[in-house]
Amino acid sequence: MTALNRVPSLMARAGTASALTFAAVSGTVVAPGLAPEAAAATMATRALQIAASKQGAAYQWGATGPRRFDCSGLTQYSFGKAGKKLPRTAAQQYNGTRHISASSRRAGDLVFFHAGPYVYHVGIYAGRDRLWHAPRTGSVVRLEKIWSHSVWYGRVN
Repeated sequence: MTALNRVPSLMARAGTASALTFAAVSGTVVAPGLAPEAAAATMATRALQIAASKQGAAYQWGATGPRRFDCSGLTQYSFGKAGKKLPRTAAQQYNGTRHISASSRRAGDLVFFHAGPYVYHVGIYAGRDRLWHAPRTGSVVRLEKIWSHSVWYGRVN
């Protein structure tokens, strides 16, 4: 039995796993170039889930988790748990991502808030113009609508 013939029976055993996740995990390439994109999507989705699991965790400047976070600490922690090391600050994270347009953004991408050329805040895009982030002192990790047009997007590879 070839690898492609085994896919349907393996997918049936995998339950609700998507074809992209299956391709990334199994190493089976159903279409040329699909596995690397699927692996990146899976990692970003996992980071998004980890950030969401921290809902209600207190903001603390300089904190990197697991119980308190600042903005870049939350993104660093979430991607780290998903298997990807990120730099510490929002600006360093922006410089370490592949910059993408707003029309190309997808859940799991990073949202960078900026004033002119200076990045000052970061969160994880959750879809539907919302992001998970650790906003400021006195607040907690939460899902919130993106409130500014001064944002850039970055994809973690």
